[in-house]
Amino acid sequence: MKRWGPNYRWYVTITAMMGTISTVLSSTIVNVALPDIMGTFGMGQDKAQLISTGFLAAMTGTMLINAWLVDSFGQRATFSGTIAVFIVASAMGGLAPSEPILILARVLQGGAAGVLQPLAMVTIFQVFPPERRGSAMGIYGIGVVLAPALGPTIGGLMVDNFNWRFVFFLVLPTCVAGLFLSALFMPRRAASGPRKPFDWIGFALLSVFLVVLLNGLSNGQRHGWRSHMVLLNFTLAAVSGLAFVAWETWTAAPMLNLALFRLPSFSGASIVAIVFGAGIFGSTYLVPIFVQTIQGYTATRSGLVLMPAGLILTIAFPIAGRLTDKLPADVMITAGLLLFAWSSLLMAGLDTNTPFWSLAVWIALGRVGLSLIMPSLNAGALRALPPQLLGQGSGALNFVRQLGGAIGTNLLAVMSERRGQLYAHAFAASQDTANPATVDLLRQLLSYLLAEGGVAEGGVAPGFGAESIGLAEGQRLGYALDYLGRMLAAQAAMMGYRDGFLLVAIAFVVAIPPAWLMRLRPRPAG
Repeated sequence: MKRWGPNYRWYVTITAMMGTISTVLSSTIVNVALPDIMGTFGMGQDKAQLISTGFLAAMTGTMLINAWLVDSFGQRATFSGTIAVFIVASAMGGLAPSEPILILARVLQGGAAGVLQPLAMVTIFQVFPPERRGSAMGIYGIGVVLAPALGPTIGGLMVDNFNWRFVFFLVLPTCVAGLFLSALFMPRRAASGPRKPFDWIGFALLSVFLVVLLNGLSNGQRHGWRSHMVLLNFTLAAVSGLAFVAWETWTAAPMLNLALFRLPSFSGASIVAIVFGAGIFGSTYLVPIFVQTIQGYTATRSGLVLMPAGLILTIAFPIAGRLTDKLPADVMITAGLLLFAWSSLLMAGLDTNTPFWSLAVWIALGRVGLSLIMPSLNAGALRALPPQLLGQGSGALNFVRQLGGAIGTNLLAVMSERRGQLYAHAFAASQDTANPATVDLLRQLLSYLLAEGGVAEGGVAPGFGAESIGLAEGQRLGYALDYLGRMLAAQAAMMGYRDGFLLVAIAFVVAIPPAWLMRLRPRPAG
């Protein structure tokens, strides 16, 4: 708009960031409130899982309809309408009187978030000239990565000091600001003529694929990976996924243009995006769970350990964006992948005595790596596309990143739990009289119990928080064995989380060769 002058592109960027920050923040801020939500409604783990799974499935599915909405209604109407839906859904979640209303609110939030994120990226990409798009993607990346970094901290503060409902209300101010600014700065519909038909069949197949796949991953550990329900979910996911690919190849108006993946640079970027999504969302999931269950952190303190990394990102992202305009995308992405892999490798050495600041520094190192990846990934992937495919490309790139986050988070959770169980069985099998460490520990515990006089009034052994009274020898042995069992369980869980971080490190190293494909340029048409 000429009346806004050369600063117009920054006004558009600020407007788009209002939607990005709000939606990405909502994807992580609710996680720390789940225990309180379960207590309020008396929900079981299966229904509580729907709060996260429903959001992720809806968000991932609607990312691909962004191109059709912008082409049919324009960026302003799409942004305003979608952020209005997000405002209503957030208020509905905060005021929810029952669990079905809360789950519906999260699904609506996820659906709106899936449209807003790629819309913000492609809008910023369009208003900046080619030589400044890397810097623009650096600004955009702040919202994508900063919000998950700060979400657990803010959510923990809300839960510990107020109420879980405030985690839904917290995003309303930025949403309302974005709604007001979009009426002023967002561009109107550029296309003329009739609207293209919407790919309802493709959208339905994709929705079924996401729901049954995430449901199978979420329930496999609880119901058994060979149970009829889980196998049915995976079978339906395979059938619907293959049907979606076949339909998108055949239909004249596909929701996902599979021709995008014929470009080596876009295919390489998509593989990196999957690993990127799994890394950022998976680590954001593993770290709070580890420090709360293994190190005994509160919800607020578990969020605070991510805070330094978020603050560093506000400096690292603009710098990384400027470097993107000067250096090849594959160089920046390779450096970022190596940094995050190094961070995850350090995290694979965590134990119960790891200091707070060591953990915070290791996380910050990984986030610096992500700041190098994000601008180059977006700019490098979209740079090779013609203007008419920018919307499709933006939606597809965000889709694969979010799909990686959804699947990666579930797989990391499952793998960490299963590895913890395997370690627990192995540790238990080695606890016999032939193990000198076990014999020595039990001897020390029994000596301590005998010296202190037995066990506490509340039935807890000395050293567990109370004054002691006399106990028989058999009772002392029982408390010593119970203490040993809890030590082994904590050690096994810790080893399971370590393996999870190690898997993330390996995945980021494996993603380096696909990043080199971004150096290839498509051959000119004809």
